[in-house]
Amino acid sequence: MSFIIQPKNNRKPIFRKHIKGIGVFELYAFDVESESKYIHQWVNQDYAKYWDMQNTSLDQVKSAYQEIVNGHTQVFMAYYNNAPIFLLERYDPEQDLIGKYYDVKPGDAGMHILIAPPKSKIAHFTWHVFTTIMDFIFSDEKVNRIVVEPDIRNEKIHVLNKKAGFKYDKSLKLPHKTAHLAFCTKSDYRIAKSEHDLGGPITLANDPEEAVNHLNEKNWSKANIIFIRKAIGEFAHELILQPKSFEKDSNGYEHYALSADQPGVIYYFRAKKLALDHWSIDETSITKKVNDETAALDGLSFILDFKNTLGIPAEMLPTYLEEIASTLYGSAYMRQTKATPATELINAEYQQIEHAMTAGHPCFVANNGRIGFDTVDYKKYAPEADTSFQLIWLAGHKEQTNFSHVNGLTYRNLLSNELGDEVVNQFNDKLNSLGVSADEYCFIPVHPWQWFNKLASIFSPDIANKRLIYLGRGRDQYLAQQSIRTLYNITKPDKYYVKTSLSILNMGFMRGLSPYYMSGTPAITEWVNQTLGNDQYLKDQGFEMLGEVATVGYRNFYFEELGRTNAYNKMLSALWRESPSSKLASGQRLMTMAALLHNDEDNRSLVAELINASGLPAKQWLQSYLKCYMKPLLHCFYKYDTVFMPHGENLILVMEENVPVKAIMKDITEEMQVLSSEVELSGEVKRIFADVPENIRLLSIFTDVFDCFFRFLSAILEEQNICTEGVFWQTVAEVIYEYQEDWPQYEHKYMKFDLFAEEFDRSCLNRLQLKNNRQMVNLADPAAALQFFGKLTNPVATFRRVKMEGNV
Repeated sequence: MSFIIQPKNNRKPIFRKHIKGIGVFELYAFDVESESKYIHQWVNQDYAKYWDMQNTSLDQVKSAYQEIVNGHTQVFMAYYNNAPIFLLERYDPEQDLIGKYYDVKPGDAGMHILIAPPKSKIAHFTWHVFTTIMDFIFSDEKVNRIVVEPDIRNEKIHVLNKKAGFKYDKSLKLPHKTAHLAFCTKSDYRIAKSEHDLGGPITLANDPEEAVNHLNEKNWSKANIIFIRKAIGEFAHELILQPKSFEKDSNGYEHYALSADQPGVIYYFRAKKLALDHWSIDETSITKKVNDETAALDGLSFILDFKNTLGIPAEMLPTYLEEIASTLYGSAYMRQTKATPATELINAEYQQIEHAMTAGHPCFVANNGRIGFDTVDYKKYAPEADTSFQLIWLAGHKEQTNFSHVNGLTYRNLLSNELGDEVVNQFNDKLNSLGVSADEYCFIPVHPWQWFNKLASIFSPDIANKRLIYLGRGRDQYLAQQSIRTLYNITKPDKYYVKTSLSILNMGFMRGLSPYYMSGTPAITEWVNQTLGNDQYLKDQGFEMLGEVATVGYRNFYFEELGRTNAYNKMLSALWRESPSSKLASGQRLMTMAALLHNDEDNRSLVAELINASGLPAKQWLQSYLKCYMKPLLHCFYKYDTVFMPHGENLILVMEENVPVKAIMKDITEEMQVLSSEVELSGEVKRIFADVPENIRLLSIFTDVFDCFFRFLSAILEEQNICTEGVFWQTVAEVIYEYQEDWPQYEHKYMKFDLFAEEFDRSCLNRLQLKNNRQMVNLADPAAALQFFGKLTNPVATFRRVKMEGNV
């Protein structure tokens, strides 16, 4: 007899996990009255003999669990495909019998699990159950270590425990059994999980075919269609390509033909033109004809078909094609692995969302190059691979190494927090054993790829001369963020982000970090904290910035003679940035703003699911979002003459009940600019002043916010029938007016920098990349490199309430 029920409607899952190819596991608080019957069925089968409840009645099971749930143990029932699938008991070892047999530490949690008898064989199912349990327990940030005491005869559970990273300590003679005592830390689990998960680094190392398994016909076809849709849309948006309309259908779509450079090659598609010249293209309608014969849709061929029109310099075309091939490779990989439905992502953890994103930068066509990674590196270090790793630590001699920090944070305190005193002492002992003084060196965190591919060879003279010394690996596990060189500590999420040099070419930049820039970063952070961080209006809107509290940079004297801006001088630096996890209040969770542009494989929009789940009308949801995102940007611009790079990956939203209530800005010191010479800046902080012509200052809103983010967000909401683009832009206009009404003293600036201007310059990012895909912009003078082509009609201009004097 089997029992299958729907979980009660009045219960909400405490934890949900979607596993590709398997399905969804949901954990609920155990209901003794209604769910004991499942336990009664399971424990009376032979496979559950180690549960020690065989030959018990249903009433005995109920009585036992009534006592358990009223004690120190939390009990959960998990469902899979709406059927009960496992029982989890999570207990406090200090209050349990086991606490008498070992030295309990703060953050310890014990567990017992009982899995339902299998009805059919699903490959690796038990492993997925076990990792779901581990993920759930470790999702509690108070839990640092899990303790188990399985029966010594239970060989199956021992194999599973060890596979998950449990270290077996000793055997125990308990009153009811002889058991093994075993422990698993968060770090041990992450290492073990990355090694044993299908497609993880060990599998890849042993099987070269794994590097290309995702390049099947289905994934490759989808990746190329998505790429060509984006390429047509963005190149047409920048007026590089100019499709010709030849028909309009009854659904409001226009049908277009796009002729390639070579005669006889034509692409056909249907689309709707939305605000800001956004092309909403139906990807199912895209076809390619060569002399009237249908041809395959191929991304590289598309670039070659239009290479003359695109105007890529001949010497740079091969590199651009390599970036496109790498972008397609990654897209196909994400088709294979990132199938988490949008309906699941709305309840996902911050890092699960961060690593589920599939689109990359919304504007750039070649947005996922990572030139320098091989296919093994890709599955180790690409954000979408979701594989954790440890940092490598070096010691740099202080004559070549500069450590900078904000007031109140010392070098020793930073290392103690990041590495722990035990590891710091080990590293110092290593230095002393090599005959050098630890006091003469600074520790430097390094990305593993950078060490193996760049530093160990290029910096070999410094290593041989003990100017640079390898210390070892840190213990914490990190995950690469969408920005790839920014690393999030998953062992202890409240610890700092670490941003490291990573000398790969990605989206028009070599991703190094300048040691000269790093030296001034903490001073800029302090200026930001004093000037913007204390602004009550920004606080009221729910706007915060992640402080970059310390930096370290190593100077290579050999290459320094060739110029400080040389890429070789940006190979060994790092910074520490506050973690957004430290900014959360109870009931809040984090989500990258880039997630608002995410559609899943079934074209379901995450932002649409968020709005629907919130229960709010779309307009009200947008007002909450714009309050914490846009109003602060307006305030920084009009009050402080300060702008940021506020794209989706640089913003982290704080969500309550699926509604944005706060926005957290990161990457503030490298990309922020003060536009007015009247703002008082001193010392190293002067670096953030940019002498930008007044006529393009407002592009920090028009381009970076309207064109590079709102254009895509409003299109998704229109396509998903959440709200029309008219409602979206009207809401944006209303929020602008709300800000202006709050701060009437800046009326002269509202007139000078008019957000309701009829049009603004079309700043073209792809034209910039096509011109030079190795170094798009000189960060010391970014405005000088901007590529403008024509004008864009301002979508909020139509909602101007009153013509202001001077604009009549």
